Amino acid sequence: MALAKHEVQPMTDRKPRDEEIDVYGVSHPGKVRRNNEDHFLLASVHRRVNILSTNLSEPDRLPLGDQRLAFMAMVADGVGGATGGERASAIALETATKYVVSSMDCYDRAAAMDGTMAPALQDAAHKSHEAVLELASAEGDGVRMATTLTLWMGVWPWYYLLQVGDSRYYLYRNGTLTQVTRDQTIAQELLDQGVFTRAIAERSQFKNVLSSAIGGESSLPVITRLRADWDNVHLL
Repeated sequence: MALAKHEVQPMTDRKPRDEEIDVYGVSHPGKVRRNNEDHFLLASVHRRVNILSTNLSEPDRLPLGDQRLAFMAMVADGVGGATGGERASAIALETATKYVVSSMDCYDRAAAMDGTMAPALQDAAHKSHEAVLELASAEGDGVRMATTLTLWMGVWPWYYLLQVGDSRYYLYRNGTLTQVTRDQTIAQELLDQGVFTRAIAERSQFKNVLSSAIGGESSLPVITRLRADWDNVHLL
């Protein structure tokens, strides 16, 4: 899934308008499995005043606009080989979306640069984790469900990034593509500890074995905050 902020006029420090944000999403089962266990979501979050009743003669003069508070992009990759990976990725996105939207008071504080968006995203990951665990428990018979979750949120003038698992986020800028997230896999953990070299990690059977996942034995969300810039292109 790709998300791009597209510059259509000279660089500015103001927040882009809706028509100045260029986005695209696509999903594919890949070359190994028949079923597509991935889900993605692209959404803008708005605050709108809906007038139910008034005796004002010119209500259209009120600030009713559909002001965009944030832009959100998410991808969840159901754990391959686990029963219910497709459902796990779907419920993770649904739960995270509901929680983030219900926490709308965070956006104004985040825009004020006090960093309080991070705890809300942590909570969104924990709620998603609990929802997947509850679904697996309800299924019974030892059903196992798990998924990655990577959530990007633009709350001008910041980008917030939530990651659990190994669905990567890249930043493309001035012709250079940079991986920002760190894979939460057993191979990466062993590489960080100096047990594996990078060459061994790339060939290891643990390369795709998650050390952290939504619905897994361990779920350790990582939150990153980056300064927003019109020249940045984002790839999840």
